[in-house]
Amino acid sequence: MFKSSISFLVIVSILFVSTFHIAPAAGASESVLQVPDFRSVISAAKDKVFPTVVYIKCIRQGHEEGKKQSREVAGSGVIISADGEVLTNWHVVDKAIEVRCLLYDGRAMHATITGTDKDTDLALLKLKMKKDEKVPFAAIGKSGELKEGDFVMAMGAPLGLNRSVSIGIISCTNRYLPKQSQYSLWLQTDAAISPGNSGGPLVNTAGEVIGINTLGVMFGGDMGFSVPSDTFKYIISQLRKDGKVNWSWCGLQLQPLRDFERDTYFHGKQGVIIAETDPQSPARSAGIMARDRIMALDGKAVYALTSESLPALRRRLGMLEKLKPVEVSLIRNGKEMKVTLMPTGKGEVQGKEQDCPRWDMTVKAINRFENPNLYFHRPKGVFIFGIKYPGNSQASELRRNDIILSIDGKKVSTLDDVKKLHKEALANIKNKSRILFNVLRGGLLRQVVLDFGRDYEQQ
Repeated sequence: MFKSSISFLVIVSILFVSTFHIAPAAGASESVLQVPDFRSVISAAKDKVFPTVVYIKCIRQGHEEGKKQSREVAGSGVIISADGEVLTNWHVVDKAIEVRCLLYDGRAMHATITGTDKDTDLALLKLKMKKDEKVPFAAIGKSGELKEGDFVMAMGAPLGLNRSVSIGIISCTNRYLPKQSQYSLWLQTDAAISPGNSGGPLVNTAGEVIGINTLGVMFGGDMGFSVPSDTFKYIISQLRKDGKVNWSWCGLQLQPLRDFERDTYFHGKQGVIIAETDPQSPARSAGIMARDRIMALDGKAVYALTSESLPALRRRLGMLEKLKPVEVSLIRNGKEMKVTLMPTGKGEVQGKEQDCPRWDMTVKAINRFENPNLYFHRPKGVFIFGIKYPGNSQASELRRNDIILSIDGKKVSTLDDVKKLHKEALANIKNKSRILFNVLRGGLLRQVVLDFGRDYEQQ
């Protein structure tokens, strides 16, 4: 209540100032500059975009609880074309087997997923429209023109409620979030972004979409983060074309020249420091080493003075042509040298999942980007993703993140291996209901006997 009162007083003050006229000095022109009414500006901008906001409800099929489960999840989106394209977050539609959208005018439509990109948390949907059916759509603005203090509106369906709008300002135009800013910086705003607002538009006073609401802070004040439009414009074209973003991968871990968090500083303004190279990566194959300072790529200078410079550089690396040699100019121990880097396709950034009924667990393929700690121990393999409680795996003391090396003496490397052995075990359950698992847990080998004789589903 207190916070709402403050917001009301601020808006009233703005309106008062905007309508207050100062008498002209003697001899000055009698004309007075007319300042647009704040309420009219906001209302006009809201009216342009609000009808394009959709409430999204998905049936999501996941394996986190030790068995395949379906549940409803909800979020928001915005229509961006006359063809019924809807832009939203990846995490809103991740693992969705059904997507339904509720439009502003009450129409309900199913939608198909055109493409997704986990790295930028963006997804593009397509409404299943009838022939000659029309929908409103929003214009996309330029987030690069924003300044701190500019008014914006966050729209969406917070907490699963009907669509709403909140108002605030841009707190920061280039916010770097560790582990959340691989290819893009964020727009930070104090306009309320609650769960369910994910995928909804961030709108400027011209009535243009300049961001997609993605992250919010539930405690400690209103602080929300949106993917800038200058980022998702490129992503949209890729999703339309290929259904995904074909990022290139070099395996470079970057560090800025002025790294405040690590209290490490390097002289000069050009270049970026290599903190590490990933195992079995193009960078390591090229001979690039930790503490090398890359100065240029194919003759074009590299600049990464602070952490805020890293997402743009990673995006530049991610857009390199695959399997095309790139000349890298670097400095190592004070000496200039050149090496040739051969980027490859990044590929999948998530491992596939599989259900193992009666074993009461789910398994997942190890992925270098999603499970780097497991990948360190076993580059190609399968690990226990979920444990059902109560269940046979839980009772046998198998654990999440156990890497499965073998089952009943037979080597396991892929999900297909597990699927085959699981099928054979269930087919022979009347004769044998105990099976030996060799697993790697925290780098240590363990043998665990799984007794799956008990049927927890029937109890």
